[in-house]
Amino acid sequence: MMVSSTEVQNNFGKYLRLALTQDIIITRNSMPVAKLSALGEEESRRDAVASIVAEKATEIGYGIRKATYEEFLELNKHTEERYEYIDGEIYLLASPKIPHHLASAELFAIFHSWFQGKSCHTLAAPCDITLKRSPEHINVVQPDIIVICNLEEHLTDEGYYMGVPTLLVEIPSDSTRAKDLIKKLDLYRACGVGEYWIVDLDSKAITVHTFQDCDFGKIAIYQEPKKAKSQVFPGLVVELAQVFG
Repeated sequence: MMVSSTEVQNNFGKYLRLALTQDIIITRNSMPVAKLSALGEEESRRDAVASIVAEKATEIGYGIRKATYEEFLELNKHTEERYEYIDGEIYLLASPKIPHHLASAELFAIFHSWFQGKSCHTLAAPCDITLKRSPEHINVVQPDIIVICNLEEHLTDEGYYMGVPTLLVEIPSDSTRAKDLIKKLDLYRACGVGEYWIVDLDSKAITVHTFQDCDFGKIAIYQEPKKAKSQVFPGLVVELAQVFG
């Protein structure tokens, strides 16, 4: 069942009872932000998930405490679902549709081939990328495609990458468009990402944002018959017809 955060706040007892028999997906502005579900037997899971759900279920407008990074980590430990954590907000990532998969696969193949034999690595989602606006202001995102040029020096003993990628690609859906075009654009700029590609399936266009010293630089929008070009990696060129079919 999917209900708005306002509805949950106004009828919290009702949805607590319903959660005993089914999962309740809580939305804000039509975007899933949390899940209310029956508790398991593990004490740590019960405390962590109940805390986050209680906070997110009552969150409308401004002035309500957001989830902490520690709460987000606890939630991630006990679920197979994919979440992002941006400026204190937890976002549930829905499974992409087929056009998204096709565009992502084509673009990844182009990037992977171009970077073959070079010092940078191309990765695809799901892969957690931790970005810090400050030491205390931590965010975790899962871009569709990731280009990392400093992998070895920022790889932890547990096998996680904790640096800042050079290039990130997002393919927005209806539910992630505002987040990808506004929140992530600002986050990637502020955290030192070099370039951000936004692949729009509706308009069949690729927008390339190039950042300089954590500030906005060049913006280029490419549509057929033009080819999308990287400013950070001269020579990296993408045929739009190949990406959009």
